[in-house]
Amino acid sequence: MALQGFGDIARLLVLNTDSYKTSHWRQYPPGTTTVFSYIEARGGALPYTVFFGLQAILKEYLVKPVTADDVAFATEICAAHGVPFNREGWQHIVDAHGGRLPLRIRAVAEGTVVPINHALATVENTDPACWWLTSYVETALLRVWYPTTVASQGLATRRLIAGALARTGDPAGLPFKLHDFGARGVSSLESAMLGGMAHLVNFRGTDTITALLGARTYYGEPMAGFSLPAAEHSTITAWGRAGELDAYRNMLRQYGRPGALLAVVSDSYDLDAAVSRLWGGALREEVIASGATVVIRPDSGDPTSVVLRTVRALDASFGADVNAKGFRVLRHVRVIQGDGITRESIASILGALESAGYSADNVTFGQGGALLQQVHRDTLGFAMKASAAQVGGEWRDVFKAPVTDPAKRSKAGRLTLMRRANDSSQAFATVRLDSPGYQQALADGATEALRTVFEDGRLLVDDSFAAIRARVGGEC
Repeated sequence: MALQGFGDIARLLVLNTDSYKTSHWRQYPPGTTTVFSYIEARGGALPYTVFFGLQAILKEYLVKPVTADDVAFATEICAAHGVPFNREGWQHIVDAHGGRLPLRIRAVAEGTVVPINHALATVENTDPACWWLTSYVETALLRVWYPTTVASQGLATRRLIAGALARTGDPAGLPFKLHDFGARGVSSLESAMLGGMAHLVNFRGTDTITALLGARTYYGEPMAGFSLPAAEHSTITAWGRAGELDAYRNMLRQYGRPGALLAVVSDSYDLDAAVSRLWGGALREEVIASGATVVIRPDSGDPTSVVLRTVRALDASFGADVNAKGFRVLRHVRVIQGDGITRESIASILGALESAGYSADNVTFGQGGALLQQVHRDTLGFAMKASAAQVGGEWRDVFKAPVTDPAKRSKAGRLTLMRRANDSSQAFATVRLDSPGYQQALADGATEALRTVFEDGRLLVDDSFAAIRARVGGEC
């Protein structure tokens, strides 16, 4: 087949699976016509999830019809690999459905905050000849764990910073308080795109350009995030140690305009000297005259003590105003901490500033590895499990209940997620479609939180990024 490179091959749905799944079509009981599965987060670092990223996965991998060439290529690869391949089944999809997948996928609206241990999505085949397809696509679909986990962690950080701003500063600055530095620290361009988009569900600051392209491509957002001119160590140290002052002055002259923001890493040699003698001494009047806000970036040392020390030194040089909440806000300058940033260190830094009488307005955080890379599928315990099968015309429960790990017991039956008519954390309930609880929930005014987003190869819901942001809890 005519493939241009690895990217083309990797996007073939027929091979976007685990090797053992290619043998599963022969393993279900005779007479199986439907398999019903669900996706959930079983729990871990947080008590809730922010569901996000399924639309991007569907658009990229599931809406493109499978072709006869795809089937022939997969047959060749699996034969060489030593595993069976359901060539007849896939060819049936090509012949009977024009290559479109006979699946129904229902999912909670992206951006919805859902407590753990609830069905976030369900998958079932719509063609009785394709009972095996539900499980086959698990590998591709379950990767929704990654953007969902990043978005969920982002909401926790957003709530933390929002609390500090509510006590000490201006909540309007929240969208730009956490900046994505993670593009270089992830394993692939696609990870940067998916994780970077997930960050932008909660914040607006990013240096991950591919996330902007993903939000434009998959969610119709013209510009999801923003950045500013910023120095790196090489653009400072290239001037030599004796030229450090000239390097900083060059940044001011290139980008220092009234109302502008520019960030300058300042720990290449001696942070304290750079803050007090250079920024707060030799360059003080130029900073003020520029009309810009200069954001000083420490990049080494203990984050909590370094940020507080830097803020105090800048206060001594540039002064500060006391806001209506009684906390000091620096004039002309700010601080961004981009080294060693985790949710724990953010809490520590904000706590130290508050205790010293400084507003959270004074600091922004840049996060890299801990934002996009230090997560995994078990961070929130993601799994996709079969819960029901129709065999010989009868539905039967499908579940596992391992004695060795009761926490891995899976749900049984055809499931949906109900939302009661209130906003409490108990508003959601995962129920069986064939249970009295489902009918009672409807009678009590509950609504189905799952909606059909994909059916028979076609995307039925195309959400905007703005709508997703609003669901998380307001415009960021």
